[in-house]
Amino acid sequence: MTTAVSEKAQYLLKTLVEHYIEGGHPVGSKTLSDHSELPVSPATVRNIMADLEERGFVISPHTSAGRVPTAKGYRFFVDSLITVAPLANFDLQNLSRNLDPDMSAHELVESASGILSEITHMAGLVMLPKRQQTQLRHLEFLRLNDNRVLVILVLDDHEVQNRVIYTKETYTDIQLKEAANFINRHFNGQSLVNIRSLLVASMKDDQKDMNSLMVTTLEVAEKAFTNEDDDEADFVVAGQENLIRMAEEQAHKDIRELFKAFSLKGDILHLLDRCLDSEGVQLFIGRESGYELFDECTVVTAPYQADGEQIGVLGVIGPTRMAYDRVIPIVDATARVLGAALDFSRR
Repeated sequence: MTTAVSEKAQYLLKTLVEHYIEGGHPVGSKTLSDHSELPVSPATVRNIMADLEERGFVISPHTSAGRVPTAKGYRFFVDSLITVAPLANFDLQNLSRNLDPDMSAHELVESASGILSEITHMAGLVMLPKRQQTQLRHLEFLRLNDNRVLVILVLDDHEVQNRVIYTKETYTDIQLKEAANFINRHFNGQSLVNIRSLLVASMKDDQKDMNSLMVTTLEVAEKAFTNEDDDEADFVVAGQENLIRMAEEQAHKDIRELFKAFSLKGDILHLLDRCLDSEGVQLFIGRESGYELFDECTVVTAPYQADGEQIGVLGVIGPTRMAYDRVIPIVDATARVLGAALDFSRR
């Protein structure tokens, strides 16, 4: 069982972390002694620092160079030693101005990513809303040639999607128009996933009695809405270049690998997906994420909601040496404002 950290040690660790975050240089015992409001001698400070180093909270990068926090030290600092204040009204108003409900979902996501990057000077990440939550406002089928049909989907977030499907039968313009009218009349406002499952289920129950309209509607609907529930999530990232500032020279290889991750996306998406069912802000400091690419980073995330359901995750990737008391409320507030904008846009 780990022995509790004394109040003196907590105070000195907090002072060390704050100095290192601000200056980026190892912090020596003399600096801590000079800035300490505690009645402790330099010798006592050195002893406490040695104990903290032995317990893995700090490390000496070079002999006699002072100490810097480890991931364990940052974790203790975040969990026990800082007070996170809500974002100021001015900053909230600025967020609201930049996350206009009249934007499409993709525009809101891009704006939120840019805001996170601009305010924190780190890389801002925002997962696109899960497609299961996207609702249909209007649909049209346009015959192209042979068995090709253009599907035009107008979604609840002002987004218009076009896709080409291939049908088994060749349908007339009238047949396609009737099928579109049927779907618009019965399924407006439903999620794309529900439309496909409800329509396919109801019509297949009555396969023996299906008329030509039902046959047409069933096929084009199956093609138009197929695999919407299996679509892989995606994310928008802004400010990757800010990560260049995150590390000393020896970490540049890690940064290059992280840049590669932004293009491959797999690990980042997996990490964001893990946060989708969590409540509030989550922090992954160093190796806590479980992905080697983030060993030298801190990832701060928060889920965002629409219609009472969590449909995406946003956050920042930056150095472990970040102003946690500033970044945490920014991520939290951006998630809340983005969710409110998406909620409003669906009305």
